[in-house]
Amino acid sequence: MARQVSVFGLGAMGKALALQYIGTGYTTTVWNRSSEKAQALLAQGARLASKVADGVEASNLIILCLLDNPSVKETLSKATSSLPGKIIVNLTNGTPSQARELSEWVTSCGADYIHGGIMAVPDMIGSTHAVILHSGSTKAFARVEADLAHLGTAKFLGTDPGSASLHDLALLSGMYGLFSGFFQATALARSHGTSATDIIDILKPWLTAMTHYLGVLAQQIDAGDYATQGSNLAMQVAGMQNLVDTFAEQGVTPALILPFRDLMRRALEGGYGSADVSAVIEFMGNESQ
Repeated sequence: MARQVSVFGLGAMGKALALQYIGTGYTTTVWNRSSEKAQALLAQGARLASKVADGVEASNLIILCLLDNPSVKETLSKATSSLPGKIIVNLTNGTPSQARELSEWVTSCGADYIHGGIMAVPDMIGSTHAVILHSGSTKAFARVEADLAHLGTAKFLGTDPGSASLHDLALLSGMYGLFSGFFQATALARSHGTSATDIIDILKPWLTAMTHYLGVLAQQIDAGDYATQGSNLAMQVAGMQNLVDTFAEQGVTPALILPFRDLMRRALEGGYGSADVSAVIEFMGNESQ
C-alpha cells in the first residue's frame, strides 16, 4: 500500500481528497494551476508541486480531480516522461468515451489507468456514505484499493475504463429525476398555497414507499416480463393526463413531467396497455442508431 499520494486539482472536491490523505498520515503532494489554492493544505502538512512533473514524480499514486477530461490530458502532457510505472486515478467527471480515450493515451505513456466517479459531496469524503466508482486496470486497482478506500466506499465496475463514468451518470440521472419530481410537485402545491416545507413533509414518506417498488420494476425489466402488480399502463396514462390538466388549471408548467407522459403514451400505443409502467424501457433505445 502506497503511503505517498499526489492530488491534482484543488477545487472543493480536490481539497477534500487531499485533506483526507493528510489526515490519514500520507505524504501528500498537491498541484493546482493556481498555487494559492494550496496554501490552506500546506498549513496542514501538504507538499506543493510547483510543476506537474514534480507532482507526478513525488508519488506512485496520482489522483486527479480537474474541471474536465481535456484538462486532465493537457495537465499530464506536461510530464509524459515521468508517467511510466505510475498509477493514474482520474476522478474527473466526464463521459465514458472520454475515459476510454484517456485510458488509451495514459497506458501508451507507460502508466496504469483507473477512472472513477465520486458519488458524494466534499463533506462526505472519508465516510462510508461516500461511494467512489472505479473501472479500468484490475491489477492497478488491486494495488491501490486500500489507498482509495480512505476516500469512501470503493466499488470496482470492471475493466472497461468507461464503466465508472457510465454508472456515475446513470446514478446522477436518477438523482435529477428525483429533483425534477420534487420541483414539479412543489410547484403544483405552491399554486394552492402550500409551502415547499409542508409538501415535503407529505412527499418524502410517499417517495420512500415508492422506492421499494423500484425493485419490482427492476425484476420486471431484467426478466422482460412487464405483467402489472397494480395499475396497468392504460390506467396510469389516463391518470397522467389528469396531472397535466391540473397543472394547466393551476397555471403551472408540466414541462418536467411531459417527457415521461409521452413515453408512457408510446408504450400504450405499442401494445403494452395491460402491462406495468416498466414497459416504457422498451421505448428508450437510441432511435438515431
